[in-house]
Amino acid sequence: MMNTEEALAYINNFTWSESKLGLGRTRQLLNELGDPQKKLKFVHVAGSNGKGSTCAMIEAVLRAAGYNTGLYPSPYIEDFRESFQSSGRLISDEELCELTAVVKDKADKMTDHPTQFEIKTAIAMLFFLKKHCDIVVLETGLGGELDSTNVIDAPEAAVITNIGYEHTEYLGNTLREIASAKAGIIKSGSAVVSYDNRPEVMEVLEKTSKEKECVLYKTSEKDIIPLGHDLSGQSFKWNGIEIKMPLLGRHQLKNAVVALKTLEVLNKKGYAVSKENILKGFAGVKWPARFEVLRDEPLFILDGGHNEQCACALADILADYVPDKKFVFLFGVLSDKDYSSMIDTVAPYAESFVCVTPDSPRALDGKKLAGVIKEKGYDAVFRSDISEAVRECAGSEKAVLAFGSLYMAGEVRSTFRKRILGDKPCTI
Repeated sequence: MMNTEEALAYINNFTWSESKLGLGRTRQLLNELGDPQKKLKFVHVAGSNGKGSTCAMIEAVLRAAGYNTGLYPSPYIEDFRESFQSSGRLISDEELCELTAVVKDKADKMTDHPTQFEIKTAIAMLFFLKKHCDIVVLETGLGGELDSTNVIDAPEAAVITNIGYEHTEYLGNTLREIASAKAGIIKSGSAVVSYDNRPEVMEVLEKTSKEKECVLYKTSEKDIIPLGHDLSGQSFKWNGIEIKMPLLGRHQLKNAVVALKTLEVLNKKGYAVSKENILKGFAGVKWPARFEVLRDEPLFILDGGHNEQCACALADILADYVPDKKFVFLFGVLSDKDYSSMIDTVAPYAESFVCVTPDSPRALDGKKLAGVIKEKGYDAVFRSDISEAVRECAGSEKAVLAFGSLYMAGEVRSTFRKRILGDKPCTI
């Protein structure tokens, strides 16, 4: 049997997933594996922003209610095994090797070889079935309709989070086109839960839900009452229940409303979720690299926000939580993002920028990023090594905010935890 290094090398050898959208390869591969996805129940989550946090909230509450949960988040932050979770535990190295070997045997016989994400999805389905998961919270990778996770039958709930401009080369150039791609996860027999999106997005979701004869449950920011917050967490009231959670930012309250509405829908379908389960689940929900405070003095924050919508949410948090503080931004982005707008949005909160190149083929060269920032009139330097940049920034007495891409968040978090905190947990 292959070892962990061999398993990861095999999976990572097929990294051209974004240029080969479609369900044919995944369907064929899963069929060869006995269609494990047909023996599982799902909550399927798509959107541009907030997918991961919403998934984490739903899974945490279902787990608190005693269900054996599966969670398939994308992308991972530090450990590849984060993509395969059962009841809060990562897949073991042994299980990863075993299931990768099973998938490899079938994938390598296919004329049109599956992509990295399709291989991961197949491994995940085998893992969740092996763990006898009662329900799996499944996050799409890219889009919805043609994303490999969409091979599943009608989920218990199809959940649509915030939709904005992203991956326009694959999903379309307008919000309607992007929403249509995301709405592809809606299937006859599913309940549909939606974030309070823009009118043109809601029109698409309403039309698709009607065509599929699905009930669409809309959420609203008015459904929630903020009670208070600081850098350790925030509290809010929903349906008369006072809920606390460690995830920060007003946008997380909007994600929470979507998660809570989804849990309401699941309750109607027979999934028993109590008030106590909600309180326990939200109190313990964890989602790294989403305005995560790694150290409180001097302040070091990690945020994996990767587009203009994320930059706006980040600016709102800074204005709300630390209005008088300026940050050194440890900044890296992908080249297909609107990084100029991202810079303009966060610049009022920046003392300076330290630019790096995220670990992705799509990354914008950090030197070019620094040049763009300088042209806008702000102080910026380039550092070729992310780990060295983390140590440099963390060694100062200045407040630091690492931001711009989840593809650099893992290295930032790992370096900070190991080199700055002495391998202790990243908590305040």
